[in-house]
This record gives sequence, C-alpha cells and structure tokens, in this order.
Amino acid sequence: MKLQQLRYVVEVTRQGLNVSAAAEALFTSQPGVSKQVRQLEDELGVEIFERSGKHLVSLTAAGREIVRMATEVLEGVEGIRRAAADFVDEKRGSLSIATTHTQARYALPGVVGEFVRRYPEVTLQLHQGTPMQIAGMAAEGLIDLAIATEAMEHFDDLVMLPCYLWNRSIIVPCDHPLREVRPLTLAAIADYPVLTYVFGFTGRSRLDEAFNREGLKPHVAFTATDADVIKTYVRLGLGVGILASMAYDPAQDGDLCALDASHLFHDSMTRIGLRRNSFLRGYVYDFIARFAPHLDRATVDAALAAPTAEARAELFADVALPRC
Repeated sequence: MKLQQLRYVVEVTRQGLNVSAAAEALFTSQPGVSKQVRQLEDELGVEIFERSGKHLVSLTAAGREIVRMATEVLEGVEGIRRAAADFVDEKRGSLSIATTHTQARYALPGVVGEFVRRYPEVTLQLHQGTPMQIAGMAAEGLIDLAIATEAMEHFDDLVMLPCYLWNRSIIVPCDHPLREVRPLTLAAIADYPVLTYVFGFTGRSRLDEAFNREGLKPHVAFTATDADVIKTYVRLGLGVGILASMAYDPAQDGDLCALDASHLFHDSMTRIGLRRNSFLRGYVYDFIARFAPHLDRATVDAALAAPTAEARAELFADVALPRC
C-alpha cells in the first residue's frame, strides 16, 4: 500500500467518481489513476468502488470506510509536513482562506495587511464563494480557514470559533421617505422593494426570520452576493437595501444613507471554521488572533481538543464578543 494510492482513491471520491477530473487534479494520467486504484483493491482484497462497465458508480461499504481512513492518514501526513516546516522556517509557507465577499471586502483588509507585512514570505490565498462552498472546502481540507456567517454548522468535521457579532442597516438614497420614519419598522420597510443578499449569504436567514415573525412578506426585488452590487442598484432606485452595517462606508457611500436596523433583527455571528484535528502552523494562530483577539493559541487548541460542540460552546460562554 502506497500513499500515492490513497491520494488517488480520496481524490477520485472528491471529484464525484470522475477519474479524468481526479487525474487532472493530481497532474497525472487517467490510466495511471485507474491502475493504481485497481492495484490497491487487489492488495486489500475488496472493491473500493462499484462499477458499471468502465465507469465508477458508487463507493462500496468497504470503500466508504477505506476512504474515511485514507483521508485521516493523508491529513496526518500533511500535519507531519507542517510540523517539520515550522521547525525549518516558522515564517515561510502558505495560508489559504475561503470567505464571502462581505468578509473579504470589509472585515479582512486590515488584518490581511498586517499579516502580509509580518509574514512577507507566507503566500496568502484568498478564495471567495458561497458559505456552503466555503464550509465544504474547509471540511475537505482544501483550505486552512473558512470565514463565514452561514452554513458551517452543517459540517460535523468543522470546529467553529466565534469571532464577532454584527447587525444590519437599511441603505437608501438620502432623500428617501424611510429617513422620516420614527421608529423604523419592518412594516415600513416592507412597503418598498427590498434589495439584499442571496439566501444562504451573510446572515440572510436572520432577515427572513424577522419578517416572518411579523407576518410580513416583503417583495425581494433583487438579490446578490456582493454588497457593492446591491448598493449600485439602490442608487438606481430599484428599492431599499438591507445589508450588513459594515458594508456601508461613509467615505465612499456618501450619496446613500444608512438607517440603523439593529433593533429589528437578531445579531448574526461570524465564525472561523477549521477542520478537526488540524495542525496549525504558528502564523495561522497569529492570523486568527489578529482577526479575533480573544482567539489566542491556547483557546484555539482547547476548542480543537474539545470532544463535542457543547464542550466548545462552554469555552466561549463568558466571552463578550466584539461587534462590527
């Protein structure tokens, strides 16, 4: 049994049983992947994949367990490499982060700037996607850190670290009638077309919950993943924007006004998600602490070691999270 064979089996599974895609991801040939998979099956005496002709159609029961264990072995090997790298050069390496547009555009720039200046020889890769895509990448070990508000609770392999709380503002042209409504209510907002995030993005579920509690069904006229795009269409008069308050920049959005709506919606929480049993290099701990100062190395290690989600929650029960 070779590590290469385990990599092939795991990558074929990751690519939806598409051997050609797995070969491309591994920079090798399709026949080579198929041959190594067959050799591993012959050595183990069980089939890992069920086949229909030349096509793989599913994992066998044995295959599911083999892939699970192979994934753990490969993660252990990567952990060994990272541990060794820390002793060779603790300030050289790479850090891959996946996040949403709102986090990348408004929450991360200052942290990234400080990090790059502190670690000029660490290659920082920033991926953007939907919260579900982001969490999935972290769960599969394709990235080091996931930063998002939604979806990460659906992945059992992820340890979620609470970072900060945030709420929403209503974004309107400065001559809009809503500026005269005191106090601002959901019913008043529902009189206008709403422009906001796509469902599953940036706390959108909290927004829908609030209107549902009031028995209101606002006309959501436009959705996008990008807060800047939503503001563009507010400027065009398509409706009122409901955005994370951090997405309003008085310097750049002076032609628009932000109306505080924190009394209308429950707070949302942004979290960092990382794979259970991860080995984190020193500069990864530093990045986490720069983004969320209460997440020092000891706290992160305790969260990774906690046996259950409930035990992890207890670690943060008395932490007053910052607001953004």
